[in-house]
Amino acid sequence: MKLSYDPRYNIAYIRLREKGNEVQTLQISDELNIDISPDGKIYGIELLNANEQLEIIGDNGLIITNESNGKSVRLPV
Repeated sequence: MKLSYDPRYNIAYIRLREKGNEVQTLQISDELNIDISPDGKIYGIELLNANEQLEIIGDNGLIITNESNGKSVRLPV
């Protein structure tokens, strides 16, 4: 999995696997698109207006938490 963020356009993309040839993009809402294959596998999730959706504000960065052990890491953006 890879999370990328472009602050210039305020777009984040969560890539779950490399895109195949037959991936189609479904627009779920004005701020959410999902790349999916015909067999139902999700390849990626695009978040528009990402800083609000991921709460990337100021120096807070992005906090990733492992729910199984409670450990967190803050990533600056």
